[in-house]
Amino acid sequence: MQQEINAPRAKCGVETTIAVVGGKWKPMILYALLSGPRRFGELTRLIPEITQRMLTLQLRELEEDGVIAREVYKQVPPKVEYSLTPLGLTVEPILSCMQQWGEHYANTRSMNEEHSSDQRRNEL
Repeated sequence: MQQEINAPRAKCGVETTIAVVGGKWKPMILYALLSGPRRFGELTRLIPEITQRMLTLQLRELEEDGVIAREVYKQVPPKVEYSLTPLGLTVEPILSCMQQWGEHYANTRSMNEEHSSDQRRNEL
């Protein structure tokens, strides 16, 4: 009985997905890479709120998880590009759904706020 309580629990798919591609920055990085390979500087311009250190850490984690690939070109100055792996490309439907849901949410909230402010004006 005691062994069952201490046995490692199998993660559900949602938990695994969040562990690999969740967080504040990973979805943004992956979304930026959907359109093709990007250099580090391009990613910092596309996601201006992320620090260079955090971008580096997140890119390393995504690479370790097999979601992105890092290609170093032997030239001067050195050139490094990040791209989605075949496994990373499978996250596209999730990101598309997130993007659509985010737009729907923002529109819904905007309409609710307009409705609330109209009601407040009518009450005055």
